[in-house]
Amino acid sequence: MEKYSPKVDEYIEKSQDFAKPILNYIRETVHEFCPDAEEAIKWKFPTFLYKGKILCSMVAFKQYCSMGFWLHDEMSSLKEFETEAEKTNMFSLGKITETENLPSKPQLKKMIVEAMELTDMGVTLKKAAPSKTETEVPYYFQNALNENEKALEIFKKASPSFRKEYINWITEAKTESTRNKRMDQALEWISEGKGRNWKYEKR
Repeated sequence: MEKYSPKVDEYIEKSQDFAKPILNYIRETVHEFCPDAEEAIKWKFPTFLYKGKILCSMVAFKQYCSMGFWLHDEMSSLKEFETEAEKTNMFSLGKITETENLPSKPQLKKMIVEAMELTDMGVTLKKAAPSKTETEVPYYFQNALNENEKALEIFKKASPSFRKEYINWITEAKTESTRNKRMDQALEWISEGKGRNWKYEKR
């Protein structure tokens, strides 16, 4: 792992012009308050690791950016900001179109330091309890869906069981490369209106 990864440089360079200052600001702020942070590309977007564990990530889309913390649900500092930000189910800080949309530097510092402290304490991501109604979409899959309008539209209108089969298939992948391949395949099939097990369905 590298403190500054060329792959993250490349990601920022390929982003929309409005996104570049936002991503650079997030990147420098993370390194400022977490000097041990290391960079990697995970699930196709920049991720910051602390002591080998995911601390936070950032992402850029065509119209907005966002930043997310791995231990989102355990962080009290985020709850203070959620009342001000547009909440999404994929990233902690909602849709960011300019650096002014981000929390203030003291707020960001508080979030980053809390995320580091939780990591030091050994807190891990809690698996959601099984739900009889709807399965939550993991943020990395939601990000992939957001980049494919047709798949996103079909997925949103699909039945809970249709969605659950794809989510389980993706989250059960043992490696990141397998997960990415499954996400790519899922987007293709969903765009065609096919269920996860369409090959075995009676015609």
